[in-house]
Parts: sequence; C-alpha cells; structure tokens
Amino acid sequence: MVGNVMKNPFMSMFLSAANKVTGSARAQATAAVKREAAKNARQMSKAWADALLPPPAAAPRKKKPPQK
Repeated sequence: MVGNVMKNPFMSMFLSAANKVTGSARAQATAAVKREAAKNARQMSKAWADALLPPPAAAPRKKKPPQK
C-alpha cells in the first residue's frame, strides 16, 4: 500500500515555492501577450480607418490682430 508513505516537508516547501514562481511568470507572460494583441488590434483599426475614411479638412487659421 502506498498510503503509508512519509511526506518530505522540504520537498513540499520547494515545490510550493516553485509553483508560485511559475504561476507568477505565467501571469506576466499572459499579460504581455494580451497587451501586444490589444496594441495590434488598435493599430489595425487605425490603419483601416485611415485607408477608408477621408482625411479631416484642416481648420482655417484665424488672423491675429495687428499689434500696436
């Protein structure tokens, strides 16, 4: 029977710390991928909008009153 095996507390602490580190690294990698995907979606939307919509007309400049 395997149920009577003694557990190693040092191995348990090591694996717990390793799991915490890998979880943190995975979360950071996932966040970086999501940021990159959002940036690419914004760039693609802007490219399509710029290609399909006419550029905005420049606003007429106001003349400054002459200084005395």
